Amino acid sequence: MPMYNTNSYNPKLKAVFKLGLFSACTTLLMACGQTGNAENGKDNTSTIQQQNQGIANSRDMLPSELLKQLQALPQLTSGLGNTGSEVIDNNKPTLVKFWASWCPLCLGTLEETQSWRNDKAFEGLNLVTVASPGQLNEQDSAQFKQWYAGVQSDYPKLPVLIDSSGNLIKQLGVQVYPSWAILDKQGNLVRLIKGNLTKEQAYALAKNASNDFNDLKNSKAKPKVAGIDSTSSAKSNGVINKNGVYYNSEGAPINTKTIYLAGGCFWGLEAYMERVNGVVDAVSGYANGNPSIKDPSYEQVIAGSGHAETVKVVYDADKIDLETVLKYYFRVIDPTSLNKQGNDRGVQYRTGIYFTDASDKAVIDRALKQLETKYNKNIVVEDKPLANFSMAEEYHQDYLAKNPNGYCHIDLSLADDKLASSNKVSKLASATTVKEALDPKRYANYDKNALKNTLTKSQYDITQKAGTERAFSHEYDHLFAPGIYVDVVSGEPLFLSTHKYDSGCGWPSFWQPIAPEVIIEHKDTAYNMVRTEVRSRVANSHLGHVFNDGPKDKTGLRYCINGGALQFIPVDKMPQSGYGVFVKMVK
Repeated sequence: MPMYNTNSYNPKLKAVFKLGLFSACTTLLMACGQTGNAENGKDNTSTIQQQNQGIANSRDMLPSELLKQLQALPQLTSGLGNTGSEVIDNNKPTLVKFWASWCPLCLGTLEETQSWRNDKAFEGLNLVTVASPGQLNEQDSAQFKQWYAGVQSDYPKLPVLIDSSGNLIKQLGVQVYPSWAILDKQGNLVRLIKGNLTKEQAYALAKNASNDFNDLKNSKAKPKVAGIDSTSSAKSNGVINKNGVYYNSEGAPINTKTIYLAGGCFWGLEAYMERVNGVVDAVSGYANGNPSIKDPSYEQVIAGSGHAETVKVVYDADKIDLETVLKYYFRVIDPTSLNKQGNDRGVQYRTGIYFTDASDKAVIDRALKQLETKYNKNIVVEDKPLANFSMAEEYHQDYLAKNPNGYCHIDLSLADDKLASSNKVSKLASATTVKEALDPKRYANYDKNALKNTLTKSQYDITQKAGTERAFSHEYDHLFAPGIYVDVVSGEPLFLSTHKYDSGCGWPSFWQPIAPEVIIEHKDTAYNMVRTEVRSRVANSHLGHVFNDGPKDKTGLRYCINGGALQFIPVDKMPQSGYGVFVKMVK
């Protein structure tokens, strides 16, 4: 029996389901193997229509028998009993971590997850993990058990339940590892979280497992004052809003300008824009919908009022200009995705730039025109005057500050990472042959000691510390314009757009490098596994990994590369940048 009957749908619960799609540092299945078929190219029109009407997708609900299913599963870790029933107390809520042996983020957080079981903050909670051998590219049951026998001594207090049937991940629609489910004492699903959790987020879930629904349903009031008075982040910066005028900590008025940005769920976009240096305030609201509905409620918006979840961005024009604000905005949206951002679908989640100052129109047009050069698909970001804007309910304002476990499809850390210089295009002497252009000596003069200054934080972490960016977070993932991809550190040519394809894994994927010699392979044996890391030849930059699940009609390989390790140079800029000899190879 489902937790909610869709025939007796209550639109207020839509907000709860929205919370269940939390996206933090995610590792999608195809990142290291294979995805499910949730996005299989079939016509999803009816599903989208249902979601727009507020009808929850079936994967957002789960039979209350889940607790019994968990208790019946075999348990692998020695000394903790043979089944889930020996580690699950019926009188406590239950937090479940779904993970896979091939997922680096999962393995890297197992020790942390184990430590929570000994933390007094979690003593009122069951905490278990579930693996699904034989499902979604996981090893079969015998191989998984043999592998885990070699590592379980590192996690002696961590319950590992085995669901070889895959029933649980199928019922939940799990496509992301790790994923988490929080159940109340009756075994009802409270939230499904797709992505990793911090300790603070996990504790907040445990604490609120039984009252999330009531908290949301009873928080419908709208803020009385628009602006800083209702936002904690700006207050912490010493900024005050009096009658629509913003004053700095010294009491001097700030030269502010305003732009309205729609980019999917406003919780994430608001929190992100508030972090951008130079932004004074960000307020969540609804814009450019049915003009007859002047001040829509959240329920009216999700029922089809036509409004977009929009963030009013007030910025200090003496510190940041609109062009730069838009560059930060473009960082965190997919401009080719119509009525869909992250896990959210519907007209209210469309992308849009809405202006009140006519002089902003030219800046926006230039920015969108430049953006078009990076994509083969059509740009679907709306560019319109602001028709109407009303503030969202109080509980939406600064939601992520109030609820650290809240849903966010945006990597908020990108706001703290400086923008890569738009003028940073390698300029090399022209090469007359491919052999000359591939000569490693051409790219060996970069300043190794200045990388912290020449690279963004994420570029540095990826190339120098073997970091991994969030799946689907980099613009190169959905970039298919003709051009060349070079090492962001040295400028060495690595990949051509000719060999790029949409693998669906969330990272730029290529079936071969520009030449075999530019890629160096290393065996990666972390976590009792064997994978192949790939690095650049000249700068030894960490790029990603290579897998053998690529296009069978090509090489059969998939070079899964972090976008932050690359610099894309469009085909029309290749000659002047020293890569002209490769133009004929770019289709």
